[in-house]
Amino acid sequence: MSENKIYHVEEIMDMLPHRYPFLLVDRLEVEVPGEKGVGLKNVTMNEEFFQGHFPGNPVMPGVLQIEAMAQTAGALVIAADENFRESKRSVLFMSIDGVKFRKPVKPGDQLKMHVEKIRARRNVFVFKGESKVDGQTVSEAEFTAMIIE
Repeated sequence: MSENKIYHVEEIMDMLPHRYPFLLVDRLEVEVPGEKGVGLKNVTMNEEFFQGHFPGNPVMPGVLQIEAMAQTAGALVIAADENFRESKRSVLFMSIDGVKFRKPVKPGDQLKMHVEKIRARRNVFVFKGESKVDGQTVSEAEFTAMIIE
């Protein structure tokens, strides 16, 4: 059995067009190439969104938790295709379904985004995502993404 492939933030920036403050994945662990993986986001008080999202009681916006899952899935798809980064293709969000927010994410938390491809058809992928902090689910969703030229 082989070890999971780990991508660090510098490699993720080579895959995704996102940059601070919109890059929401610090590390990617690929469990099954193109199919299943875990993204990691270290949530710190330095995040831009905490200045306006409940000052005095900072909470990571739920929509950014879903975006972090989508970025994890996008990086997972890109990491599985050696030629993707040299192409002029991008992975774009198409839809989000079944979103649930279970617990708040606070500064100091380590958000782990577990994503798994549940179906694919040509250049359209559907992923199930679940974000966890300390092993407890904080948010979940199904989302669809498309590879475009």
